[in-house]
Amino acid sequence: MPRWNRKKWKGISKMTTPSSEITAYLDAQNSLDTLRFITCGSVDDGKSTLIGRMLFEAQSLFDDQVDALERDSRKHGTQGEDIDFALLVDGLAAEREQGITIDVAYRFFATDRRKFIVADTPGHIEYTRNMATGASTASLAIILVDARKGILEQTRRHSLICQLMGIKQIILAVNKMDLVAYDQSVFDAICADYQAFAKELGFDDITAIALSALKGDNITKRSDRMRWYKGPTLISKLETVPAGLTPSMGQGFALPVQSVNRPDAQFRGYNGQVLRAPLCVGDAVRIAPSGAQSAIKAIWLGGASLSEAAPGLSVTVELDDEIGVSRGDVIAAKENPVETADQFEADLVWMSAEKGFPGRQYLMKIGGQTISASLPTLKHLIDINTGRHLAASQITLNEIGRVTLNTQKPICFDAYDTTPALGAFLLIDPQSNQTVAAGMIRFALRRASNVHRQNLDINRAARSSLNGHGSKVFWFTGLSGSGKSTIANEFAKLLHAQGIRTYILDGDNIRHGLNKDLGFTDADRVENIRRIAEVAKLMVDAGLVVLTAFISPFRAEREMARQLFEDGDFIEVFVDTPLEVCEARDAKGLYEKARRGELPNFTGIDSPYEAPVDPEFHLTQYDISAEESAEDLLASIRDQFGDF
Repeated sequence: MPRWNRKKWKGISKMTTPSSEITAYLDAQNSLDTLRFITCGSVDDGKSTLIGRMLFEAQSLFDDQVDALERDSRKHGTQGEDIDFALLVDGLAAEREQGITIDVAYRFFATDRRKFIVADTPGHIEYTRNMATGASTASLAIILVDARKGILEQTRRHSLICQLMGIKQIILAVNKMDLVAYDQSVFDAICADYQAFAKELGFDDITAIALSALKGDNITKRSDRMRWYKGPTLISKLETVPAGLTPSMGQGFALPVQSVNRPDAQFRGYNGQVLRAPLCVGDAVRIAPSGAQSAIKAIWLGGASLSEAAPGLSVTVELDDEIGVSRGDVIAAKENPVETADQFEADLVWMSAEKGFPGRQYLMKIGGQTISASLPTLKHLIDINTGRHLAASQITLNEIGRVTLNTQKPICFDAYDTTPALGAFLLIDPQSNQTVAAGMIRFALRRASNVHRQNLDINRAARSSLNGHGSKVFWFTGLSGSGKSTIANEFAKLLHAQGIRTYILDGDNIRHGLNKDLGFTDADRVENIRRIAEVAKLMVDAGLVVLTAFISPFRAEREMARQLFEDGDFIEVFVDTPLEVCEARDAKGLYEKARRGELPNFTGIDSPYEAPVDPEFHLTQYDISAEESAEDLLASIRDQFGDF
């Protein structure tokens, strides 16, 4: 067993080797490229043990680390001279004692031929989102399989996520061969099973390696115990695979602008990472989304001027012309500009305990851009075991689905398969600021460029002038029986008496026509409010004062509705009547049915109501008449907004 008396760099002792040799060695290391890869698989397949073994074999450990590993291995019952390398990666924390690794751990090591950054990801199903995070920056995946267990559900799940994330190179590491007596037939059967599953995933290369991370078989040298194995060792394969995506011919460079650099009035530079192809001084460029054209005047890196910048470098560029470029724009080759669109088809890995529903509004972060976006359609979920497409009305934690995505305005992008940095995005809950999903744009929908707004001569201002008053929407929300519809009706009567044109959109009435195809599941409630908000927007454009009376139980949907309107046009009215009062009224007998279980998903009983946090008006006097509530509301509105 090899031992280290002190830290070494590939056999060079820091204490005994001249500094010139160390410098030469470090220079050689700096010239090596870097492969980023991920290890994944099911629980206890040996991911941490494999990473620890690679660090050990690469001579990346100090003597005290080796001593500690030997002591801890004996304490944990490891047999003979074997070292439990998982202790190196997982440590002796409480998570290790429980057999759980829940986060993504990144490790660095190097050989004479290449440097490596490896992501160790958790194997538990509930932490699939963490595995997706690790895969997002990797160009190769080592998928471990326990030789005793064969291909499991997590093997399939992780393979599918690797495919979605654009990883094209797979090493199928059939581990723990020592526990099946190094039986070739076991290895061959696992390889056949995996090839049959993965043939539809379109990987460029799948290399199966028979190994034992604990014993060191086929890690750096061929195992004498598996002479039947004729493939590469794990390290030799890692040293020779392509280190990243190969740019498509004629694709051209792209530089997403992360910030504008203005240290003084004489200098204007644009900071960002070069993608797809090299960027050179003098290159003609086109700016997206504006379409403005210029050329590269200078390239700067750490105060030094460059004539060329390779893909992956983060640089500052100057342009020949003073044109408007801001964060989120993309500077690209003139002949190969990036696309702009506002409708996409995309894949999502759902990362939140909060369910996702079609129609719900989110913030979308892509490159340097953050913009409001919605999911009009959940096309299907993907069955992990079969790859089949499953119909669904919602997406939940760790599920993978294909969706359509609408953005508030056109954004700059490229397909994820072509340029991951321009096709990867996050969805963020605007209420909690929690990241709910990671996504990959597959393509823009053709209708995004074919559908345009028609300019009309008679607009909202003309209609409001004819009516003699402005238009707004008053969004009444509250529990069933709170008095929303009754107060809205009295409010409409007061406005009508003053010559103001109104229309009431009431929850029950709408479900007799426009929304009669919708039920009361969470997904249907989201779609119900989306449709109503769009109708209310049209009516406001028509010059009407619109009053809506809907429970609208979710803050996200009420906020989505608000975002459709200009500032000041959406007025939220919270009719805050306690549940016990609503139940006591119960004119329709709905609460009684819900308590008996005859009305599932009833708000306030077995479905939540998320009260408004900061409504424009908060009605709490539920013990007065609807007429008085309406009069008080009108007086308060006039005090705050003036006449209509």
